[in-house]
Amino acid sequence: MGWTRRLATIALALAATPALAQPAPPAPTAPRKPNIIVILVDDAAFMDFGAFGGEARTPNIDRLAAAGAMMTNYHTSPLCSPSRAMLLTGMDSHRTGVSTIEEVLPPELKGKPGYTLRLEPGVVTIADRLKANGYRTLMSGKWHLGHGPGDLPNEHGFDRSLALDASGADNWAAKPYMPYYREAPWFEDGKPAQMPESYYSSELLVDRLISYIDAGDRQAPFFGYLAFQAVHIPVQAPKEFSDHYKGQFDQGWEAVRRARWDRAKANGVVPADAPYAEMPDTLRPWASLKDEERQKYARAMEVYSGMIEAMDHHIGRLITHVEQRGELGNTIFVITSDNGPEPSDPVHAPWMDIWMGFNGYNWNLDTMGEPGSLAYIGPEWAASISAPGSLYKFYASDGGLRVPMILSGPGIPAGAQRQALAFVTDVTPTLLELAGAAQVDPPGALPMTGRSLVPLLSGAAERVYGEADAFGIEVSGNAALFRDRYKIVRNMPPVGDGAWRLYDLLGDPSEVNDLSRSQPELFQSMLAGYEAYTQRAGVLALPEGYQVERQILRNAIGKQLAFYGLALAAVGIGIVALVIFVILRLRGRRRKAQS
Repeated sequence: MGWTRRLATIALALAATPALAQPAPPAPTAPRKPNIIVILVDDAAFMDFGAFGGEARTPNIDRLAAAGAMMTNYHTSPLCSPSRAMLLTGMDSHRTGVSTIEEVLPPELKGKPGYTLRLEPGVVTIADRLKANGYRTLMSGKWHLGHGPGDLPNEHGFDRSLALDASGADNWAAKPYMPYYREAPWFEDGKPAQMPESYYSSELLVDRLISYIDAGDRQAPFFGYLAFQAVHIPVQAPKEFSDHYKGQFDQGWEAVRRARWDRAKANGVVPADAPYAEMPDTLRPWASLKDEERQKYARAMEVYSGMIEAMDHHIGRLITHVEQRGELGNTIFVITSDNGPEPSDPVHAPWMDIWMGFNGYNWNLDTMGEPGSLAYIGPEWAASISAPGSLYKFYASDGGLRVPMILSGPGIPAGAQRQALAFVTDVTPTLLELAGAAQVDPPGALPMTGRSLVPLLSGAAERVYGEADAFGIEVSGNAALFRDRYKIVRNMPPVGDGAWRLYDLLGDPSEVNDLSRSQPELFQSMLAGYEAYTQRAGVLALPEGYQVERQILRNAIGKQLAFYGLALAAVGIGIVALVIFVILRLRGRRRKAQS
């Protein structure tokens, strides 16, 4: 038999062999769950990113926006800690225990349920939930959700963490930025962290997150929470970034607000016939400033933009690193802000010049934003860059609540813009669904109140909140209720008057025309809806006469007395003793002279 016929015979025999006799094909492997990176910017305005129409150069953020979805009607709380609590849990801030921040908490509410300012029993974070689904959980940045053992990230689901347990800190060194703090409390994995002698915060935080990503099991998906200090006070940035914006803000805050408004209309975020809101008349006109003041405030915005660009630069390093690991296509990115822009002026607060002198700070034009500089943008710039919204951080007008939101990665269509209403509590349930993570609550866990945005992102639904659905927000008396296209809002003194107003946000995003009198039935219905929300969430009434600025000052003084009370008492006793000694000596001399 020739070789040809033999090979044919063997081939026929192999073909006739029963399938069971052949080796079984390898079982298909389940696709790995996606990595998730949540990037939280501190105090960024709705239009601060380039993709949303801002002045700062943000090519890396814009890249993620082009590859994913931009949420243009996303809202959060007007203050950092409540927003962070809701972002990480999917629950209303009062139900988490973090209804406000300790810097503004009146003593009458201290320690009450919802006001313990720590994640209370039964509150489960997204890190807890993802860890139970096989994720490595990593965190780098600002925490501000409770102090000490049991309240740091390592006790709330994070395997690794470098956490700033304060409202903010210097960006160039581990030191406090306001008298409320004695130090900058950094912790790594729940223990006090030894920080470098000098650093820049955005670079440091990205470096640390990258090191955590690389140190773990490459076969396990990771969840990374990157909470920047940018662009919180102190506004600081390397000079090479800030100098990119020289002269760009010399025209002043009124002109910048108008320019942002025009870009928002061109981008389709604002209707063509929407009424424009001028700067509040309680704020200073740009023309009223002296030349030196205009130079300083223009430079402050140059540094602010430089701080955003520097942050974006380091976000780019993180994206590149994930890409070099071969995991960019399987990584979900979320980029958003905790609230609107910061209006505070720390430099001119009472006795602040003394504190700045003791702590190595200045407010000099030539070195603004560099080490030792305590820069800020103030209420005028905050009101300017909050366009198309009105007001800013602390307040429940849309300038404080409406912030940018970008989602990018597997399961999210590229180039999408979603204008449907969304809320900060929706982030956790959305990410859990995208991760394919089981959403069964652990024993004793409180349920999430947010909704998954996946149907909205995929295009399967035009909205996740129906016409009758409502959600509320309250922080230190500033409050709002959203329902369909409408919103009622109350802003407390000193900026507001404590009265409720009704707005059509779809046609009037700057909240110019109060509809409470022209639509009384709708107004009363929404007031009733807000009262129902307060009962569900556990909102407590503020003490009579409460004002946030006075409370901040009182709390800061109380902290300083706690820090330095014994030393001040010793100095006081020494002064009294010296005065007594001098008086006795003078009396002795007088008697001696008389004798």
